[in-house]
Amino acid sequence: MTTPEQRARDLGLDIPDFGASGYYGADTYGSMKPHHIVGSVLYLSGHTPDRADGTVRFAGRLGQDLTVEQGYEAARLTALNCLGGIRYALGSLDRVKSIIRQTCFVTTTMDFTEVHRVSSGASDLFVEVFGPEIGLGGRATIGVMSLAGGSSFENTLTVEIAD
Repeated sequence: MTTPEQRARDLGLDIPDFGASGYYGADTYGSMKPHHIVGSVLYLSGHTPDRADGTVRFAGRLGQDLTVEQGYEAARLTALNCLGGIRYALGSLDRVKSIIRQTCFVTTTMDFTEVHRVSSGASDLFVEVFGPEIGLGGRATIGVMSLAGGSSFENTLTVEIAD
């Protein structure tokens, strides 16, 4: 049986190492910590498609500056950062029992209605790494007028931790 860590390696994913580089959110977006653990639940702070150095990738607004396909890629890059956040908090992706819930924010025009297609970039990557039973949790996607730094996508996660 293949573990999530092995699947991530097999997929050739470039997961950031926040242990080495530090969590970019606190330096870039203000006072926050990268995660909080209560019992067997990990609450991951917001992640965006930014690079670890704070460089914003896929800045802009869906329906104006970015296509659905570009938004999907922004969500996928955000999910990579979330995987780095999980690994930073737990030491290994293998400690994930389930993705409980994602809350996704997509910067859009007033009439853009395909936010769900954008968020699937993150959901699909979690399923690739963890499989559908563990990686596919609940999800809420909200279209917003702006996100910090001009980002087009942000995701927070609630994760159940395996014993």
